[in-house]
Amino acid sequence: MDPRRDHVTVMRSAIALALVLVLVFLSFPAAAARQSSTPNRFGAIAYHRASQSWGVSFDKPRARDAAVEALRQCGNQRCEVVHRFKNGCAALAEGPKAHAAASGATRDEAETKALKRCGGDKCSAIAWGCTR
Repeated sequence: MDPRRDHVTVMRSAIALALVLVLVFLSFPAAAARQSSTPNRFGAIAYHRASQSWGVSFDKPRARDAAVEALRQCGNQRCEVVHRFKNGCAALAEGPKAHAAASGATRDEAETKALKRCGGDKCSAIAWGCTR
């Protein structure tokens, strides 16, 4: 085979590869811009077991805002933030011996996880919130 023809074939392949790489890299900033245009939303669950007080916040622009609002809604000075979540849902379950909180993509998922962590059948979901 002619060495010049091999050189032309290699050069064409290299140029084609370079063009593909440029197109791939150009698509990343567009995807990142779309993703960052949706702001994060935060939520929190506060709870005080002895008084059965709880508070839930959601759709807050900062995690701290979510925690402060959950504590405010809880209404007892001894309430504590027991769970924080971002861009999703969370639930709080309570049972005779323990309580548990969990996050999930949906309310059902969060409640199912919280109930399982709490101890199952003897627990019940008492609070939930979603940032959507």
